[in-house]
Amino acid sequence: MARPVEKIPKDAVQQLAIDRENIRKVLRSQKLYMKFNINSYTKFHCITGKPNVRDVEAEGEEDQNLSRILRQKFMEPRMKYTMPQTEAQEIGWITTPLVRTQNLWKNHSPV
Repeated sequence: MARPVEKIPKDAVQQLAIDRENIRKVLRSQKLYMKFNINSYTKFHCITGKPNVRDVEAEGEEDQNLSRILRQKFMEPRMKYTMPQTEAQEIGWITTPLVRTQNLWKNHSPV
């Protein structure tokens, strides 16, 4: 079995030379983009209002299709689907009792 080779500790000058070489390698591969533009063919609205204040002017007409889709998504699974979709949903899917229970004492009370 080979003996492990002991590493020679590097002094500060050697470490600075290694760091300088690493920085030069990184800077060679980097490209800094300073010129940006916005695509003029897309609609882009960047003006936002305060988060806690409703702006009456900004409100438009409601999109009926979107509101229908969102209402469908937020419904509980029993309202969305006719049958359970997963095994976990099968546990509590039918909540109505299968057998009607009658309180016999209530029917035969003299009161």
